[in-house]
Amino acid sequence: MRHFILALLLAAPVSAQEIETDLELVLLADASGSIDADELLFQRQSYATAITDPAVVSAIENTLYGSIAVTYVEWAATQATVVDWTLIADMESATAFAEALIGPPRQASGRNAIGAALLYGKDQIESNDINGFRRVIDFSGDTMANSFGPPITVARDQVVAAGITINALPILRNTQWQTDDLPAAYEVNIIGGPNAFVMPARSGPEFTDAVRRKLILEIAGTTPQSDYASLLLQTLQISQ
Repeated sequence: MRHFILALLLAAPVSAQEIETDLELVLLADASGSIDADELLFQRQSYATAITDPAVVSAIENTLYGSIAVTYVEWAATQATVVDWTLIADMESATAFAEALIGPPRQASGRNAIGAALLYGKDQIESNDINGFRRVIDFSGDTMANSFGPPITVARDQVVAAGITINALPILRNTQWQTDDLPAAYEVNIIGGPNAFVMPARSGPEFTDAVRRKLILEIAGTTPQSDYASLLLQTLQISQ
């Protein structure tokens, strides 16, 4: 019943009272030309699997407000929202988000516009009716190419200046960006804000596991390097 009431509040018009929650989280997923249809679906399935993991749901339920707000956005030359803001407070609302994520067709395509994607994530946070205790953009991608829009670091600085943290999940594969270079490039150019971190992963099961661990840390508001993170992940039985 609680999540149903919260969902009704989330659907209320702009003039309604703001919804209070622990975290506003933009899942900003790569849908550029280097991501084929199978990989796009796999990314969505990975996030759907992660958001419905009992450990992730438990972490949400144990936040200060007992809920988080999440939206899923795909980025490429343009950006598009796949699943709009959803308040997740329990397994039922997490499952509803996961099911909504799998159905829609590809929403973005073309070359890369990382800077524009970061600013789109910022706009999604600033234009909703939600007041999150923390605000985070969860960026994933397999490149540092930025063919269109503002420079990456300029966009990153604008996002961070607005009080939004950017975390990054570099997808490691055989591209012009070698596997050792991409995490370092994301560290320097993309992440920023309190407790920002990079969590690299290869495609396949490692990617799904990294998404799950990343969500746990973002919900808890900590980093992979902290002692609390190690304890948290061990307690929740998630391998690092």
